[in-house]
Amino acid sequence: MLARPLRVAVVGSGPAGVYAADILTKSDLVKSGELSVSIDLFDRYPAPFGLIRYGVAPDHPRIKGIIQALHKVLDRGDIRFFGNVDYGTDISLADLRKHYDAVIFATGAIDDAALNIPGIDLDGSFGGADFVSWYDGHPDVAREWPLEATEIAVLGNGNVALDVARVLSKHADDLLVTEIPENVYAGLKASPVTDVHVFGRRGPAQIKFTPLELRELSHSKDVDIILYPEDFEFDEASDEAIKTNNQVKTMVNTLTNWLVEQPEESTASRRLHLHFLHNPVEILGVAGKVAGIKFERTELDGTGNARGTGEFVEYPVQAVYRSIGYFGSALPGLPYDPVRGVIPNDGGRVIDESGTPMPGVYATGWIKRGPVGLIGHTKGDALETIGFLLEDLDSLPAAEAPAEDAVVELLDARGVEFTSWEGWHALDAHERSLGENFDAAALGLEISRERVKVVARDEMIRISRQGPSAEEQSDS
Repeated sequence: MLARPLRVAVVGSGPAGVYAADILTKSDLVKSGELSVSIDLFDRYPAPFGLIRYGVAPDHPRIKGIIQALHKVLDRGDIRFFGNVDYGTDISLADLRKHYDAVIFATGAIDDAALNIPGIDLDGSFGGADFVSWYDGHPDVAREWPLEATEIAVLGNGNVALDVARVLSKHADDLLVTEIPENVYAGLKASPVTDVHVFGRRGPAQIKFTPLELRELSHSKDVDIILYPEDFEFDEASDEAIKTNNQVKTMVNTLTNWLVEQPEESTASRRLHLHFLHNPVEILGVAGKVAGIKFERTELDGTGNARGTGEFVEYPVQAVYRSIGYFGSALPGLPYDPVRGVIPNDGGRVIDESGTPMPGVYATGWIKRGPVGLIGHTKGDALETIGFLLEDLDSLPAAEAPAEDAVVELLDARGVEFTSWEGWHALDAHERSLGENFDAAALGLEISRERVKVVARDEMIRISRQGPSAEEQSDS
């Protein structure tokens, strides 16, 4: 056992990274006093919380509430936060292994899963994850988004697909109570959309939404939900799922009730269509732009899976968003599985091309197991990874420069404008002040806003490191 604190670096400050750090600080060895730990959390963004800040729809305050739990962990002061530090550019694996006894990668999955069909590269074909980054005020995406389509297709039957469809179809004024940045509100306000179509390959009993996500669709004002009787097919596996899974039963009941109760004519200015048993085969284009999308109708095969029927249908749309899943990115200096989009690992121990564990290198969260499961599942993931790290204590390669100030000196020497936990408090307070002082009356609205998110990276860094300017303070 080390005579000094065990130095651990965690790369990624989303739920997976924070949970891993928290679990390590609360391990039996630490609580008994046999082991002391010193943990540094690194993130490429100036602000913490990863997917919760940049991947959850702004009109999901309950899920956003997870931030409060993560905030409490970092507010204790026993875990340091280094924001605006890009792994692979500002700091390398060699650097981390020099300064830390163990490194845990919790970088998540931020890219869109590929959909290889003709027309996928047409102008007007987008990745759902990219759109999520835009409406969540991600600092590294363009401030403008081309919202020019009146008819839109969203491909996917998971929660992200539903988020994308809901934000596209919802009126911008109804989103203004959230933390959306000003540029996002302006873009959505100018959108001419009238119809958003969500397409799933299988049937209503196979959807991957959660009941909460589904019910939230009905809360959008002046948006009618449209369903189609021919899409409601149930096979033996569907019947079994409805009988044995309360979540499936709840969602199927919700959908069938909407189908039965929907009016003969839509009276809303916008419509959200839910389609099932549609497999996309081609995005149709005119002059290089999306003009439609072609599907093969499918049918259930008795096991809950779908097979083609040979019947093809087309829909006129001017934009297509694929939301068929996230995909992890390769990280410099680490092995990578390009099929699954993960770091190869054995229960969290990162393994090289020969299957041999890389001493002192671990993974947790989506970059470990792929983008499946809900946010809460990352706790179990982190528990497994930390368990193996603690098993490996006696074989960890000791850091050459474990002093806590050594990594600070390294970043300073490289001119990295890193942000701190104290800096997050400054940015958090500034965003809240923007919300409190937002002039809703100027827009003819009677609303209050908890915060307005700062988008530009340079502004986030400046406020985090120096506080808001005198002009910003007077404006707020």
